[in-house]
This record gives sequence, structure tokens and C-alpha cells, in this order.
Amino acid sequence: MTVGVAPARRTASAVGETVAGILVAVVVAAVGLYAFSLVQWPAFNSSNVTRALTTLGQVVAAALFATSIYLYRIHKWPWIARLSAWVGLSGFVTVTLGMPLAATKLYLFGISVDQEFRTEYLTRLTDSASLRDMTYADIPPFYPAGWFWVGGRVGNILGMDGWEVFKPYAIGLLAVTSVVAFVLWKALIRSDWAVAVSAVTTALVVAYASPEAYSAVIVLLFAPALLLAWGALHRPTGMNVASSKSECKKGTLIPSGGRAGGWGAVLGTGLFLGLAATFYTLYLGLAAFTVVLMALFAGVLAYRERKAWRALMPIAVKVAAIAAISGVIAATVWLPYLVDFLRGAPSTSGTALHYLPEAGATLPFPMFEFSMSGALCLIGTVWLAVRFSSSRRAQAFGVGVASIYLWTLLSMAVTAAGTTLLSFRLEAVLIVLLGSAGVFGFLEGSHAIYQAINEPPKFRVAAVVVATVGAMAFAQNIPQVLQTEITVAYSDTDGDGNRADMRPASAVSYYREVDETLTEQTQRPRDETVVLTADTSFLSYYPYFGFQGLTSHYANPLAQFDQRAAAIEQWTELETPDQLIDALNTSQWRAPDAFLFRRGADGYTLRLAEDVYPNDPNVRRYTVTFPEALFEDPRFTVTDIGPFALVVRTG
Repeated sequence: MTVGVAPARRTASAVGETVAGILVAVVVAAVGLYAFSLVQWPAFNSSNVTRALTTLGQVVAAALFATSIYLYRIHKWPWIARLSAWVGLSGFVTVTLGMPLAATKLYLFGISVDQEFRTEYLTRLTDSASLRDMTYADIPPFYPAGWFWVGGRVGNILGMDGWEVFKPYAIGLLAVTSVVAFVLWKALIRSDWAVAVSAVTTALVVAYASPEAYSAVIVLLFAPALLLAWGALHRPTGMNVASSKSECKKGTLIPSGGRAGGWGAVLGTGLFLGLAATFYTLYLGLAAFTVVLMALFAGVLAYRERKAWRALMPIAVKVAAIAAISGVIAATVWLPYLVDFLRGAPSTSGTALHYLPEAGATLPFPMFEFSMSGALCLIGTVWLAVRFSSSRRAQAFGVGVASIYLWTLLSMAVTAAGTTLLSFRLEAVLIVLLGSAGVFGFLEGSHAIYQAINEPPKFRVAAVVVATVGAMAFAQNIPQVLQTEITVAYSDTDGDGNRADMRPASAVSYYREVDETLTEQTQRPRDETVVLTADTSFLSYYPYFGFQGLTSHYANPLAQFDQRAAAIEQWTELETPDQLIDALNTSQWRAPDAFLFRRGADGYTLRLAEDVYPNDPNVRRYTVTFPEALFEDPRFTVTDIGPFALVVRTG
């Protein structure tokens, strides 16, 4: 009876800390972003004012980290130590991203490149809580909806449109996740070390993963999740509560106790994989691949220790349990698509994996880059090599790093089969894993040097100074790392028709008039109207459905992107309105209720896209032209709005 009491208490305590930490992070992020919005700041790309204030905020966060570490080391005022860490982490994220973006309503990369379809998805799920495809009507979503669905509910609560809630939601959730990651680290290693590694990994994620906000959440949790997975799968004889406490003093992984069997870690690992499945499919694949490698490695160690095949059974059972837990969670967003797919709904092979930039054709070696992060990764690499045989943390991270390189090699291999595994997107995870290892390498290495040179008191001061100066040098350079992404957030036109850098707005400024005209002429809600347009960013601001998506790489396979493109080209070859009406009426898909064209010399134009992988760039743009005569009919209403020609079918 008493065996299960301690794990239960630890779990309850961790849950309580998580809830309290989340509340603190939400308050810090909300207050910070609101405060930033009260001032008319200059654009980040034309002034250094917001950059100076960003650095100031980072120094305050560093002071809170130092306070937390000191209080944990002297074992006093633990709640103040926790609060300092929570406020420091969430405040660091808020000021590092929120202050440079304070003068714009847009997030990093604005509504450009990949951020266009992400904003479109958030707009779709802000408009309705139903799981619907970001672009196409009447089909379930293919891309995981988790991050976007939660963001949609946040937008509803705040009364904000999808494009407008993107920035505060992305920053706020990243701030919350940094605190959740700290609570998880704290449950696994020494509290003072947990503060240090949480601060460093948060800075790395903000620098290298934050533009893709929904994947950054998974990257932040990746390293402690691997520790959980290894604690679940590798349970050598003699691992018990007493030895765990002894290892804790050395900053090693705290298992849940040999007699408890590591089932708490199994649950935690399953929850992480489930979260990855609902947020980002690629990281789910990497995480699952890593867990399988861990299971194989743990199986080898268990067989070598016990000399019996039955030693593999507990590992297999735990892997199955992890798969079951994550599968149930994944079904919340994947089930509608899988049901349609298994029923044989018409589809085309997806091209989401058809992208191979130069970064995907080489192995990443961040440890040899001449930078602060490169130095930290180099320390981490050395620490993994030295400590792999004796440290459970090094084993967990080592398997994680190995899985990334294996995935990269597999991605290179499958290029021969005409596809990839998008390995270039794993570099952020690699940097965070090596960075985490680098923190432990610095801490353990400093301690070893301290003992080797007869423990001079000034050495500790020197080590703290070096760590602090290095961390601040990296942190204050983060806005420079994100310079391009920040600049685009100021140069793109927002949903109000304004550019934050005060320069002339793009054609997006006409979208509001297009929307008003469209709703007036159709007399239908936006989510009951299908629009064919090449200006697909229109769908990022307003929740109309599109007849065709941005590119095939983001299109739902059930939408049959290439066949739709062929149909559009066939429509341009028609000669009379009757022929066009007949083609629309007999379309195998829900036909457009409206067309948003650009005017060209020979008619109304659409700029479409096709996949040309293995070329890089992997997309070829081409233009099709509809003769104006096709719409010279009472069944169509044509309205000129700025550079656009809006054609609404009225009959």
C-alpha cells in the first residue's frame, strides 16, 4: 500500500505545480503583451528602441533565474524559487518575442510563405470549433488541428479574428510551455539544474524554432520527454527509490522507483507522443522512432544483464502502452480523416514530403558553428561521448541525437524513391538536445575542474560569470537571429489593411471591401461560400472556403489538388457562359460560388502552382487566363475592387 503512496504524491505535486505554473505564465504573457500594446512603438526594423527594451527585459529574466537557482541551492523559500523560475521563463519568452513585435499585429513572418496557410488554418478553426480542412469544403482536415483548434478557442474568448490572435496566442502558448517544461525537468533532475537547463533550452527554442510556433511547443518538451521515455523503458536491477535519491544529488534522472515499474513515465511518454500527434506529424514520427530505438537499446541491455528473453517482455508491454495512449489522443484530430481515407474517398498522393533544400542534403553539425550555441553544442557532444556509458541522461539524449542523424540518412536514402523525410526541419530539435547536454556538460565539467584544482573559491565565481555572460550574449542576439522574420511581420499588410512599418499597404488592403461585397452579393455566411482565387492569403483573413489551395504541398490529399488544377485550366478554354455554368454544375467537387481574379491584358488571371520536385525550388508558378466573355451573363456579377475583379455567381 505504501509503495504507491510516494509516486502518487509526486504525481499530484507535479500536477499542482503545472497548473500553478500555467496560471502564472498566462498572467505574465497577457500582462506583458497588453502593456506592450499600450505604447505606440517605432517599427523594429527602423529603430533600436524596442531592441534595447528587449535586452533590458532579458536581463530582468536572468536575474529571476539567478534568484531561483540560489534559493534552490540553499534550500530556502521553495515557492519563491518556483515563482521566480516561472516568471523568469514566461517573461523571457514574452519580452524576447513580444517586444520586437510590439508595433505590429502580425507574428514572425507575417502572412508570408508558410505562415499564410498556418494563419488560414487558425482562421478556419477560430470561425468554428468543428474539425474542418483549412481550405477545402466538405472534407476532414489532413494536417493536425491541435494547436490551431486551441488557438481558435482563445480567439473566440478574446473576440479576435484568427489572423489577429495568432501573435498573442503563439507567444503565450510558448511562454506556458516553457514553464511546463521546467516543471517536467524539475521532476526529473535537481531543481537548480532544472532552472538552468530550462532557461537555456527556452532561449534556443525561441531563437531557432519560434517562427513555426506550433512545432516549437514540441521542441521545448522533447528533451525532458526523452528522459521520461528512457526512465520508462530502461529499468536495471537495483533501481529503487533510495538509489534515485542518491542519483538526484548528482543531477541525474529521478526514476519513479524500481518497484513502481516506471508506469508514470510510460503515461508521460504516451501523453507527449499524443500531443506531438495532434500538433506536428513530423515530430511525432521522430519521437516514435526514437522511442523504438530506445526500446531496442533497453532490450539489449536487459538481455545482457539478465540473460533471459523474458526480460524483453516488460519493455514490449510498455512500448505497446505508450502507443495505445498516444493513439487515443491522436484519434481526436486524425480519426475523421482516417475514416474517410479508409472508406476509399477519392484522393491523390500527397506531396507534403516533396521538398529537399540544401540543408536536407547534408548532415547537420551545429557543434562546429562559430557561435555561442555552437560552443554549447560542442560541449554537449563531448559530454555525451564521455558520459554515455555512465549517465542515464546522456544515454537518453545520445539515443535522441542518433535517431536524428539516422532519420536524416533515411531521408537522403528515400530521395531515390522520389520523396524525402523533411530531415532539414529536425535541426532545431538537434540543437536543443545538444544544448541540453551542453548545460550538463558545463555543470559537471566545471565541478570536475573545481575539484581537480583544489577547490579555489574564486573558480566558482568565474564559472558563474562565464555562464552568465555567455547566456546573455546569446539571448540579446536572438532578435538578430530572427531579423528576417521580424522584418516581414512589419512589411506585410495586416487584416486591417495596414503595414506596421507605415509604408504603403499591398493589395491586401482591398480585402475588406472584397469581403463586404462578397457577403452582400451572396447573402450567405463566409463558411458556406467557396472562392476560387490565386490570392489565397484572402482565406487567411476571412474564413471562406477555397476551391484550390496555395500549393499541393499544403493541400489535403482528399482534395485532389492536381485534378482541380486540370479542371481550372479546362474552364479557361470554354467559350460561352452556358458552357462554364454547365462545367460548374457538373464538377465532381463543390464548385466556386465566386472568383477573385487579377485583371490581365487578355482577361481575368489566376496564378497557380504545380509540384516540380526534385527541383529546388520545388514549386513552379504559372498563369491561366479566363476570357471576360465567360462572365458576361446575368448569372454572374462582376465588381472591380482595386487590382481585383470579383465575380460572384448569382444564378
